[in-house]
Amino acid sequence: MSPHKLILATQNKGKIEEFRRILDGIAAGKIDLLGLEQFPDLHDVDETGSTFEENALLKARAASFATGIPAIADDSGLCVDFLNGAPGIFSARWAGRHGDDKANTAKVLESLIGVPDEKRSAHFTCVAALVLPDGRSHVEEAHFKGWILHSPIGDLGFGYDPIFRPEGLEISSAQMSAEEKDAISHRGKSLRAIAPHVINLLNSLG
Repeated sequence: MSPHKLILATQNKGKIEEFRRILDGIAAGKIDLLGLEQFPDLHDVDETGSTFEENALLKARAASFATGIPAIADDSGLCVDFLNGAPGIFSARWAGRHGDDKANTAKVLESLIGVPDEKRSAHFTCVAALVLPDGRSHVEEAHFKGWILHSPIGDLGFGYDPIFRPEGLEISSAQMSAEEKDAISHRGKSLRAIAPHVINLLNSLG
């Protein structure tokens, strides 16, 4: 049986690399992963949802319904307890411009100036959503707990990784190898959780 086509509904290069790495490891040879760059006529989706799940489904539905190909998307973000869960669903555009990692990171650090270590708890949330052209869908949510550092450390990963210290570790998530991060990250956990459902739903298409 030839591999099932599956669109990764994101333009974020860091996410694309993580998606490919994790899904390839789980379903090698069973899925032909396609990036949005292969569909130049697809437009960015306005993330108008009020939750991670709503935004993930919006992105996956738009890609699947426009192409007739099953699509998987995620919505993820950093939730800082001292900031009442912010930046949350606005993580990618927290500083005003979408995808400006340095500005977003700087704004979080500025918001926590003077806040002691014990009050800098945070977690990443990721909701992965699979949508089929016939409208069926499945979502999985996962979390990655830790603490906000006082300054960026490390040059691996992307987004808020340089200021996030995972629970139980003494390094930032930007100092972790891809394999180490995938094993415990919010995105790794949500994709591993959804992978069996991806395989089953794609197989149901015949």
